[in-house]
Amino acid sequence: MKKTKTINYWSFILFISLLMVSCGETEERNEPVEEVEETENTAMETQREADITLTQAERDALMPADVVAEFKGGNLRFVQDSLTPRNREARRGATGSAQYPTGMVLSCIDSRVPVEEIFDQGLGDIFVGRIAGNFADEGMLGSMEFATKVAGSKVIVVMGHESCGAVKSAIAGVELGNITGMLNHIEPAIDMTEGFSDDQRTVENKEFVDAVTRNNVLHTIDVIKNESPIIAEMAENGEIKIVGAVYDVDTGRVEWLE
Repeated sequence: MKKTKTINYWSFILFISLLMVSCGETEERNEPVEEVEETENTAMETQREADITLTQAERDALMPADVVAEFKGGNLRFVQDSLTPRNREARRGATGSAQYPTGMVLSCIDSRVPVEEIFDQGLGDIFVGRIAGNFADEGMLGSMEFATKVAGSKVIVVMGHESCGAVKSAIAGVELGNITGMLNHIEPAIDMTEGFSDDQRTVENKEFVDAVTRNNVLHTIDVIKNESPIIAEMAENGEIKIVGAVYDVDTGRVEWLE
């Protein structure tokens, strides 16, 4: 895919404009909230009801599917504005000497994507890695290997989001300082997005932007599996599960790419 890029004042203006437009886009939608299958794991139900952190034995006994089910249930509670009340003082005391998070979420830095709230998780429950465009570089891969192989987390969620300024900037071919190299990680998702004519492959086309956003999540998952033999082996053995997701900044709902 050919793009003309110019490093100048107008590139900076374009980048800022895309971010501002992304932050300002809102759309009234009254979509029905999907019911999700609640986890049958009593340890996680008890944890939520009593607002306590899991012990290592309780966390280690979980299956990856239990964690995914809890994340889905947590997102439903978020959408319904029924988040679990938290005793943060007690949680600080419980996690001061050890932590046993159930999963790790790789997300964008966007201020509208508060990961712990979106999944109704508290202090000590999950690892969160955030970088603009939610891609996996060497540092993020190492963080994921720590979260899973070393610390015992059961799930990796790669979560993109609607109206992502980084995705739009990559589509527009913005070049600016270190942002240029950052956006290079997203370009493969643009190239793999088919079914759009040249005049449709623009930031003004929401369908194209949404398609690139999803492909960016899928591409990141491929990078994780291809560039981390540790994680790939754990996933192959069923020790962990890698799941893609896209967050809707208007409705608060998470779409799962399974």
